[in-house]
Formats: sequence, C-alpha cells, structure tokens
Amino acid sequence: MEIRVLKYFLTVAREEYITKAAEALHITQPTLSRQLNQLEDEVGVKLFERGARKVNLTNEGLLLRRRAEEIISLVDKTEAELAEQGEHIDGSISIGSGVLSSTRLLADIIKGFSEIHPLVKFDIYTAGADLVREKMNRGLIDIGLLLEPVEIEKFDFLRLDVKEKWVVLMPENLAPVNKKFITGEDLKKLPLIMPSRESVKNELLNRLKIKEDELNIVCKSDLADSTLYMVKNGLGCLVTLDGALPFLDTRQLIKIPLCPKLYLTSVLAWKRHQPFSLAAARFIDYIKEYFGRQ
Repeated sequence: MEIRVLKYFLTVAREEYITKAAEALHITQPTLSRQLNQLEDEVGVKLFERGARKVNLTNEGLLLRRRAEEIISLVDKTEAELAEQGEHIDGSISIGSGVLSSTRLLADIIKGFSEIHPLVKFDIYTAGADLVREKMNRGLIDIGLLLEPVEIEKFDFLRLDVKEKWVVLMPENLAPVNKKFITGEDLKKLPLIMPSRESVKNELLNRLKIKEDELNIVCKSDLADSTLYMVKNGLGCLVTLDGALPFLDTRQLIKIPLCPKLYLTSVLAWKRHQPFSLAAARFIDYIKEYFGRQ
C-alpha cells in the first residue's frame, strides 16, 4: 500500500467526485480510477459506492480513511523531523493537554524555550489524558500534559507541583442556599455532569465516599467548555477542575468547592525510548533543566 495512493484515496474521500479529485491531484481521471481499483484489489474489500457521478465511502472505506489520515499525519511528521536535523533548530513540537491549572506552567516553559529557539513552532492538541496518551503511543504527539491518575508505565515524566482543585459549577436555581462546600450527600440531590474518564470519576467517588448508582448523572464530559452551555441552560451541575474555569465565561453561575477538598496532580510526559526530532529532544532537555532550576 503506497503512501501516494493513500493520498489519492483521501483526496477522493474529501472531494466525493473522481473528476474533482483528479483535478486537485493534477492527474487524469482514468489514471486515478485505475489507482483506486488497484487499491481495492490490494486490500480485498470494496471502498467506494460509485454512483452516476458521486462516490461514497463504504464502511470499510470509512475505516481506511481514519487509518490513512493517521498514517499520512505520521509520515508528514517524520519527514518534517528529518528535515529539522540541520544546524538550526526549527520545525514543530506537538503537545497534547487538557485544560488545567498547570497549563500556565506549560505556557511559561514554551515561552522560555521560544526565546532560545524562535524558529520552533508548537502544535497544541486539547483533549483528555487518555486520548492524549493514545496519540503519544502512536507517535502523533511528542509531549503530553496529563491529569492523574493515568497509566504512564511506558513514559518518562515529571510530576508538576500544581494542585488541580475540583469544584462544582451550577446555575443559581440549583445552588444550595448559603452553602460554602458541596459534599457527597449534596451531589446525590443534584443533576450532575461528571468526568467521562473512568479513572478520574472513580477517584472522585472514592474520596467522596459515594457510589455512582447513587447519583443522577445526566451527562459526562472531560472538557468544561463543551458543557458550559448545558450548565447555563439548567441541564445539570458540572463537577470540574477549577483550573479550566478562568478561560470560560462563568457569569450567572455559582462555583462551590467540594468537601472534603479534592486535589489531583498532573504530569508532563513523553514516550520512553522513542526517537524524537531535534526540536522535541531539545525541548525535553529544556523541561528537565527548567525543573532542575526550581
């Protein structure tokens, strides 16, 4: 399976018309059709449903598109990394991160590194720790800022001295009167939007000494910004990290800490024994040096 043909396949999947795809690729339509037929013969499944003019992906075609996008992304990243190995450090470093209080520390690290290596650019991917870790395992992300608990046996990491505090964000009509803290018993009486990461959710429930089946969980999400409007519309009360809220418009909402006070930590991690680009390797060295100065 050639990289060139995968790129042809992705172009057809995007354009949905053989003629348009051929024009975008600067090849003839018969040549493109022949390449697609050979690809289907090679993988042994039908990838397209061909109409009079438009083509649609089959279920097998949808699967190949997802995998092909990952393959092409990894190839492009590898080619860029090889091109970076010259005298001057440039290129890009990919970082995956949740929305945490510790992102402020990450911003300081990036700023200091950029002052030394101004040609290096950063590609930031925002997602929960499990998704970031998965992309790091595939070599699609260099560095991850991960909220614990998270499996990092295959990674080198530095634990950050930043406490990630948990709070409940709620509309005024759902907020208990004169409450300075929200306990596990209080949560049982509220419609809740809880973290979708099982390890994080279980950690919270264990510390609050409550069980999931005692709660009215109406929604699960790991990113506060995707559920903020649900809270404003009265769907439920969001159990979230306080570090995510300064970036959001929380007017007309009430924030109350959990009791007992709950804190989690985060780590900066990178895959062990993985060859990195020169830029990423230097950035990892800078991270180690940065914390060595603390």
